[in-house]
Amino acid sequence: MGSDTGEAPVAPAVAERLRITEIFHSIQGEADAIGWRTVFVRLTGCPLRCVWCDTEYSFHGGQWHAIDDILAEVARHGAHHVCVTGGEPLAQKRCLILLRRLCEAGYEVSLETSGALDVSAVDPRVRKVMDLKAPDSGESARNLWSNLEHLLPHDQVKIVIASRVDYEWARDVVAEHALDRRCMVLFSPVHGAVQPRDLAEWIIADRLPVRFQLQLHKLLWNDAAGH
Repeated sequence: MGSDTGEAPVAPAVAERLRITEIFHSIQGEADAIGWRTVFVRLTGCPLRCVWCDTEYSFHGGQWHAIDDILAEVARHGAHHVCVTGGEPLAQKRCLILLRRLCEAGYEVSLETSGALDVSAVDPRVRKVMDLKAPDSGESARNLWSNLEHLLPHDQVKIVIASRVDYEWARDVVAEHALDRRCMVLFSPVHGAVQPRDLAEWIIADRLPVRFQLQLHKLLWNDAAGH
């Protein structure tokens, strides 16, 4: 029934929702926030299929959650750092709203993204940790090179390395695009594919302006979900 004024009734607002695989409280295992107690919000879905992916369980399924409820769950853990990850979180367009809301709530927010989707609309307060996919990932052709223009000094480029070929590709990309002048560059070995010591020695021998990293969470919890 319409109102007495003849105006159409106003439809109730629909809560903005995201499909979530898990929200968990752990220790950040990589990038510049390594070691900090962090709440991870893992969004469901990813358009890429990297050979060495360690979060395939996030490709499908998940549950829909209102963004307000996600914020409430994050707050419950009392951590200052929040990491929005996946899958590929930017595959869900409302991820941008979640990132903005987390920043407005005063958190230190990081976004783990594949580098295949446009990052230009990400809130500039967010620390983007953006992959560039090396050849052995099987997804190197998906790198969206225009994303480099949207990197800020607090952002990070991560290259996951599974072989000497990957390393040489990464070394050349850093030089060609002067990545180290844009932001921090991280080289990380694929667990079980490249010996960490080998990668470290290659970086030293070539005097690269990059930061070597191991994934701390793998050392602590192997590949267990929820860590």
